[in-house]
Amino acid sequence: MTPEQMRDKAIDLYKKRFHCSQAALAAGLEKVGAVNEEVIKAFGAFGGGVAGTGRVCGALTGSIGVIASIFSRGNLESAEDPRMSSVCRKFITEFEILTRAHGGTDCRDISRVNWQDKEMVKDFYTDSEGRRKICMQVVGDAAFILGRLLEAEGLAP
Repeated sequence: MTPEQMRDKAIDLYKKRFHCSQAALAAGLEKVGAVNEEVIKAFGAFGGGVAGTGRVCGALTGSIGVIASIFSRGNLESAEDPRMSSVCRKFITEFEILTRAHGGTDCRDISRVNWQDKEMVKDFYTDSEGRRKICMQVVGDAAFILGRLLEAEGLAP
């Protein structure tokens, strides 16, 4: 899967109502051959800026989740790869550049939605030319950046 295909995949999943976090994560996990539906399910809580709080964008947390799945550990007997933080920081730097025009890396800056306001949420999902379109682009671009980074770091074909 190329970075371009990752972008398309993430956008398609987002259009089908995966949260931004899940869409970026699922595309990344597919790229590295580690799709896990339980992990994708767990990342649903990161949509809306972590449980609808408007904080850090889910496309960022989902992408970092992919990197962590490569470098971190799932048990106490395993060792964590020290490259995890540096690769995460590279992604974060690129994501900050991507989202600078929107005011930052927080969901509230990008989406301009108060996820606790039902009318705002309804408008977000029904206005296809509104902020959802911008979020869709950010999700796709985050997946592209992740794919390019994974390839540059020799972590995926």
